[in-house]
Amino acid sequence: MPRLLIVAHAPSANTLRLREAAERGAHHPDIEDVEVVVKAPLEAGPEDVLACDAILLGTTENLGYMSGALKDFFDRSYYPVLEEKQGLPCALYIRAGRDGTGTRRAVEGIVTGLRWKWAQEPLTLRGKWQDAFAEQVEELSMAVAAGLEAGVI
Repeated sequence: MPRLLIVAHAPSANTLRLREAAERGAHHPDIEDVEVVVKAPLEAGPEDVLACDAILLGTTENLGYMSGALKDFFDRSYYPVLEEKQGLPCALYIRAGRDGTGTRRAVEGIVTGLRWKWAQEPLTLRGKWQDAFAEQVEELSMAVAAGLEAGVI
């Protein structure tokens, strides 16, 4: 059974809602044959990446960059997975108080270096909190899980 790894930073109630929405989307009733593993970036490591078939990343925008926790995850995982996980399907959502451009650029640079492939376009949730953000993350996660189940990503 293919495994979707969700690594998402959730330092607030709203970002926790986003991580929960990602998990809910991956567990959609129509998706039966995908194992879902959800971890905070400081709990996830290279062994989790090596064991997955796709990854969904979630981060806040912190001073125009990704969260320190997600950066730490990449720092610990980059070299141990570099050769073995090239082509790993990935997706990203960013909770951005401003525009998220620097955050997206930083994650895209690391993803390019790892030679992962985008399964979905990165999703940037800009500005003040909106309940629709959780729905968008749920849809993103559902699309990744469905693609993984169907073998198209």
